[in-house]
Amino acid sequence: MKLIIGNKNYSSWSLRGWLACKQSGLHFEEILVPLAGDDWDERKKQIDDIAPSSGKVPILWDGDAVVWDSLAIIEYLSDKVGRDRFWPREDDARAMARSMVAEMHSSYLPLRLQCPMNIRRRVENAQIGEDGRADIVRILTLWAEARARFGKGGPFLFGSFCAADIIYAPVVSRFITYGIPVPGFAVAYMQAVWEHEWLQNWVEAAEAEDWVIEQAEKPVRA
Repeated sequence: MKLIIGNKNYSSWSLRGWLACKQSGLHFEEILVPLAGDDWDERKKQIDDIAPSSGKVPILWDGDAVVWDSLAIIEYLSDKVGRDRFWPREDDARAMARSMVAEMHSSYLPLRLQCPMNIRRRVENAQIGEDGRADIVRILTLWAEARARFGKGGPFLFGSFCAADIIYAPVVSRFITYGIPVPGFAVAYMQAVWEHEWLQNWVEAAEAEDWVIEQAEKPVRA
């Protein structure tokens, strides 16, 4: 398998696709294409030749199969290696995990826009708008419910590391970057995610990158 990703410092969806590949336990080759880099347009053309409807990252190649969406990558890999590697076994826990993943995948645009992922950056007194704060409250509420109902078996949302943690890992990064105040249970959860070996490997690589996307370095404006 080959996984094409963007800059590790900025690309939240690339992080999700990469964590999904790690979670699968399958060997994969990582191909990094710097977003907004000098060769992006040319490399994008090469991607479009294989998957004309994509033109974005991450993209997973597996033989003749091409998957260009993070959630689709999770589901594709789940089909290959078994659902239990990605999703809780019990129906009620799996139902909530799938719902949380789908909501993260399709929602929270204010938070995404006001707090773009930037692993290297630390922002003091970030000015987040009311709609962004509403997204934060909603996420924390879901985290609290998942931990209270299903988190007894470990430090992650549903105990063991699963698709829900993969999808919310970039949110953990955002909360750290922008100094979002969170309750104690969320601090413990965020620490478990941030200190996970895979995420630490990603963070180290992000911090070593030379590329800068100026738009993502501008002050947060609500």
